[in-house]
Amino acid sequence: MAAIDPRLCETTSCPTNIACIKYWGKADRKFNTPINSSVSVTLNQDDLRAITTVVASKDFSSDRLWLNGEELDINDVSKNSHAKRFQTCLLEMRKLAEDRIDPNTGDVLVRKEDWSQYRIHVVSRNTFPTAAGLASSAAGYACLVFALSKLFQVKASLSDISVIARQGSGSACRSLFGGFVKWEQGTAAANWQDSRAVPVASKEDWEDMATVILVANDKKKDTSSTSGMNTSVETSPLLAFRAREVVDGRLAAIEKAYRARNFSEFGQLTMADSNQFHATCLDTYPPIFYLNDVSRQIIRLVHAFNDYYGEIRAAYTFDAGPNAVIFVLKKHQSALLSYMLHYFPPPSMDATPSRFQSFSNRPGEVAVALDTAVDPGLIAAGDATGRTPVPGDVKMVYLTGVGDGPRVLTGDSSEWLVDPGTGLPKDNMISSGAEVEQDDKTDGDGHMGVAGQVKNLSQRIACLERSLTHQFSKLERLLGPATVPSAQTVMANLLRFSTLYLAFYGGLAVASSFAKGASWKWRK
Repeated sequence: MAAIDPRLCETTSCPTNIACIKYWGKADRKFNTPINSSVSVTLNQDDLRAITTVVASKDFSSDRLWLNGEELDINDVSKNSHAKRFQTCLLEMRKLAEDRIDPNTGDVLVRKEDWSQYRIHVVSRNTFPTAAGLASSAAGYACLVFALSKLFQVKASLSDISVIARQGSGSACRSLFGGFVKWEQGTAAANWQDSRAVPVASKEDWEDMATVILVANDKKKDTSSTSGMNTSVETSPLLAFRAREVVDGRLAAIEKAYRARNFSEFGQLTMADSNQFHATCLDTYPPIFYLNDVSRQIIRLVHAFNDYYGEIRAAYTFDAGPNAVIFVLKKHQSALLSYMLHYFPPPSMDATPSRFQSFSNRPGEVAVALDTAVDPGLIAAGDATGRTPVPGDVKMVYLTGVGDGPRVLTGDSSEWLVDPGTGLPKDNMISSGAEVEQDDKTDGDGHMGVAGQVKNLSQRIACLERSLTHQFSKLERLLGPATVPSAQTVMANLLRFSTLYLAFYGGLAVASSFAKGASWKWRK
């Protein structure tokens, strides 16, 4: 495939968002509009985000989409749930396309009437588990629409293009703004054009807000949000009552609390709404179970934490999945983290701090939290919930806070997810990224597919590299002039370093050889 014109390429990033007052159920499935309005907090995309590269060319034979290293068939709506939604977003954004102007020369690169002659390649990845209840589709579709708006040089406002983003994923419209964001329900009388996102408060309005995210399951959930909410609308009387009688009052109250930085009121409303949302899932027939045993233990521990201090210092919320997002003010984040890690310690992979790099986006803070003693009275309160510490019940911990809206990544082609020479995903995008269910895919004989094997090798090499780096830094400290370790200590670390060095580069050679063979097999 011929090289692409770098002037017809855009790379953007978008955050995820977590709803505090949730929507569950569609008023109009065709337009993907909700039965009630909702509000959410945009999370810091330096910690969790989607990254998308879009590139246009007349040489491309068709529009194509790669998500987390896997190409999805967007031309057959029967094969995956993304096909129709992707087509809708691309079609609607093309309608808004303007002339693409070269900012350096002022030349017209593509006239708006000529965009129909171009096909688009889209490569996207998430930096957090997909389809596990952390609003990955929200970040992904917001990023898709935002990237296309830059490629097509669309003049519409973010609120205007949020109308298109919500046709890909409802909550995607809220990821087009930072801070505290409302998704207006909209009306059929306006053809749902008023079902859009509007900012309520910026990230600067409550910078002290932080979150601790506990990933209780990083696999794809059993019941998708779309399937689950459709069943709830059809069978749950509680859902209809909630939308009619409860939500509007909570929306007004939580917006007031957020603007006033009243964490107690904000936290109480957030937890109550999360509980009611999952109650509607249980009221659905047959019932939907998004929470698991770990989720319920986290809920009990948060209430014990608040009761111990005599005020609401932490507030959980769960979207359509078992993973907990716990809001907390920054001044209480460390105490909450130490408390939660006491009951949910990292998996016991080895005895070195390097293991935290695969456990958390902020391994240093996790290491400090694990070394920080928790108040014995608080431990007694936590023990009273029936929870005992079990390593590995929480798969990952993300620490983050309130973030901004979408960004344009304006660096050189190193930031692109596509190869400038081909317009296809870069080699490191093949079966990489945060998509976790890829590992479980097998061929007809029950063997793991080539892509899954390559990914497993890549992950193992990455773990070895992190461990190697840690051991090297330990060796530097041991051999430095500031300390005089025993000969036994030096030799032990030299042996450990040498073993890891050989294991890493041996594994790298095996992976490289395997990848070359797999690449030849795919081409053949």
